[in-house]
Amino acid sequence: MIELGKEAKLKIVRILPQGAYLSDDDESADSGGNEVLLPKKQIPKGAGPGDTVEVFIYRDSKDRLIATTAEPLIHLGEVQRLQIKEVSKIGAFLDIGLERDLLLPFSEQTYRKEEGSYILAAMYVDKSGRLAATMKIYEYLSTDHPYKEDSEVQGTVYEISRNFGAFVAVDDKYSALIPAKDFSGEVREGDRVYARVVKVHEDGKMDLSIRKKAYLQMDEDAGTLLSYLQSHEGSIPFTDKADPELIRETFHMSKAAFKRAVGHLLKEGKVRITTEKIEEVARL
Repeated sequence: MIELGKEAKLKIVRILPQGAYLSDDDESADSGGNEVLLPKKQIPKGAGPGDTVEVFIYRDSKDRLIATTAEPLIHLGEVQRLQIKEVSKIGAFLDIGLERDLLLPFSEQTYRKEEGSYILAAMYVDKSGRLAATMKIYEYLSTDHPYKEDSEVQGTVYEISRNFGAFVAVDDKYSALIPAKDFSGEVREGDRVYARVVKVHEDGKMDLSIRKKAYLQMDEDAGTLLSYLQSHEGSIPFTDKADPELIRETFHMSKAAFKRAVGHLLKEGKVRITTEKIEEVARL
């Protein structure tokens, strides 16, 4: 079957100066219908009428269906990491390994990147019947993965929502989320992250944490506070009652994590809390 954005095994019907006409149906070929052109330079050496060739179907510069024996970097409905080849007034053009690049419209971008950068994108057919790319890949990601709770994974942050959190494509193909309650703004769109699976939902989607288990993270967070104290004249200019956003902006941790770390340092006698700040206890 000849479908835009997909590979097909088609039969050479006839060869003309411009190339070989291919079809997937002998009857439609006889009537001149359901055919696609494979340019002359793409015809495999020695191939002739009746032979079958494997091709990818896309559109040429005049929006006509055309076949190629070149292997594209992405197929319809897939998510792949692609390089931005050019940025124009209508969007970015992505290198997909073919003579014609793939348009990523500005309306389908979740954040901006410059030429030469790599982004995650999916291929789809737009309203005009052309192949295009989108960075809104949520619906294209798979939930059929091998991971379970406490698995260590890595992936790419492809979108950040204030309400939901950071959306991550684990292994660049599986659907996951760092929930807003666990997200402290440590990463940005396009960042590669290493995370722990904290929950696998019935539908296969994963909840992630880029923080360690609480008892391990507390030690690390306490170390972060000590480093800050040592580089800021032994003082944090607010207490554990501070606004959560101030804590998040200063230390990239939640208020709960901050309070656990401060409590840990208090217990060890390394800090004291006044009405306005947290101070490091001088060592004798």
